[in-house]
This record gives sequence, C-alpha cells and structure tokens, in this order.
Amino acid sequence: MSVLEKVRPERPVTSRSRPPRVTDEHGRRIRVGELALRYLLLLAVLALTVGPFLWQLSTSLKGTTEDIYSSPPSFLPARPTLHNYTRVADTVPVWDYALNSLKVAAANVVTNCVGSALAGYALARLRFRGRRVTTLVFVLAMLVPVEGIVIAQFTTMRELGLNNTLIGVVLPGAIGAMNVLLMRGAFRNLPYEIEEAAYVDGADVWQRFLRVALPAVKGTLAVVAIFAFMGAWDDFLWPLIVLSDPSKFTLTIGLNYLHGTFANDERLVAAGTVIAVAPLIALFACLQRYFFRGVGEGAVKG
Repeated sequence: MSVLEKVRPERPVTSRSRPPRVTDEHGRRIRVGELALRYLLLLAVLALTVGPFLWQLSTSLKGTTEDIYSSPPSFLPARPTLHNYTRVADTVPVWDYALNSLKVAAANVVTNCVGSALAGYALARLRFRGRRVTTLVFVLAMLVPVEGIVIAQFTTMRELGLNNTLIGVVLPGAIGAMNVLLMRGAFRNLPYEIEEAAYVDGADVWQRFLRVALPAVKGTLAVVAIFAFMGAWDDFLWPLIVLSDPSKFTLTIGLNYLHGTFANDERLVAAGTVIAVAPLIALFACLQRYFFRGVGEGAVKG
C-alpha cells in the first residue's frame, strides 16, 4: 500500500514589508528630508496666502463681547454670529455696490472672452501683413503700468462723455493684452490638421472658428474669464477716478467707507472683506477644473 504524502507548498522567503517608496513624476525616489522640506514650504505658502483670509473670516464671526486683540490671539470665535454682516448692510448699501460690481465684471468677462478669442485666433491662424508686429504690440502693452496711462484714459472718457458711468469703468479693460496672448497660444497648440479637414468639407473661416477651434480651447477661455472677472471685481483705482456718484460705486469703493469712518471696528471691516472675496471663491470653485486644464487643452480628441 502506497503512502500518500501531503506536501505543503513552501512559502517564499521574503524580507520584511518595506514602506512604499515616494517618487516624483519621473519615478525618482524622494528622500525623507527632501519630502519634509517640500511640505514645510507648502505649509508656509499656504499660511501666507490663506491665513489672512481665514483670520478675517474668524474676526467677522466674533461678537462685540469678544476681544479680538487678546494675547495669545484666539483664532476660533467663542460664539459665532452673523450680526456683523447685517451691520455692514445697514451701514452702506453693500448690495447695490455688489450689483454694480457684478455688472462691470460680467461685461468685462464677455468683452474679454469674445475680443480675446477673435484676436487670438487671428494672430494664430490668419496670414496678414504685420502679424508679428501686432503680436509684439500686445507683448509691449503688458509692460506699460496702469498708473502711466490712467490720465490719458480719464481724458478719453471725459471727451466721450462717459465719466461717472459704468461703461466708462468697463471700456479700458474690455480686452486685455495678456488674455489675447493666452488665446493665441491656445489656438497655436491646436493641430492645424483639424481645421484643414473642416476646410476640405467646405467650412469657411467663421465656421472653423466657432465649431472647431473655439470648443477645443474651453479651458483657456475659462482662464480668461476668471482673470477678467477678478480684475474687474478687485479694481479700485480706476473706478475711484472715473466715478463720482455714490449710487454708481462699485463694491471696492463702497467698502472703503468702512475703513475710513469705522476704522476702529475691525469686525465690520472684516465682514465687508469677506463679502467682497466670497464671489471670487465661488467663481473659482465652479471653474477650477477648466482653469487647471489651461492652454494645454487644444489636442486631438478621439
């Protein structure tokens, strides 16, 4: 009678499980010290950029009984309240100012998106005399500081009869040179073979622009929209110069009254600051996925 032997499978000899290796985008291993240094730098940048806004938000939620100058400072409010935001609305017509800013910002977004897309497509795809010189003019326009041309802009608006109007606030920033160059770069990154196929099918220039090129650069168009909205919403100098009627003030000018008349009430100033910044955060939250795609979106899609 044969004896059946049960043979157990031998376990492979392995060393102790090693922790997963941290690598960069090229697959190279990152040392622990270098990784710690990177995180420390990121935390420092985060504290410098987001920290002031969080402090203003915390101050705006503190009641009148809380000491905002305590040592050490208290970051979290003991009893959060929205009463400071109500006081801002009672002190200045903040919602009327916000509506004026929204009108200016929306008009600035439309004019920049339409004008920059048209100009960028012309510089990237059309062949005409002076194209390189025109591109150079847009580059040089970015080097001119706003303070150097603000007097010329003011006299131009005065000659046109647009002083103390929201149209006068919009016109100088209707098309930004940087936005035109962004759109030009996006259209240049789009393979020309796509438009050649549309041309063979009988599409004219406008059809190639609207149906082929423009849908392929939606990411860059979102970047232009964000930049245009932020520039118009945060602008303080030009509306301060061109506007004199309080009923037409934008939000940045209107909230300046809180700094002048109520400078001792930091809670009120902080609440006004949060009201001014909140729309920008909401806009970026809605368009962030398009923002990070940026100018690299012009590619062949199957």
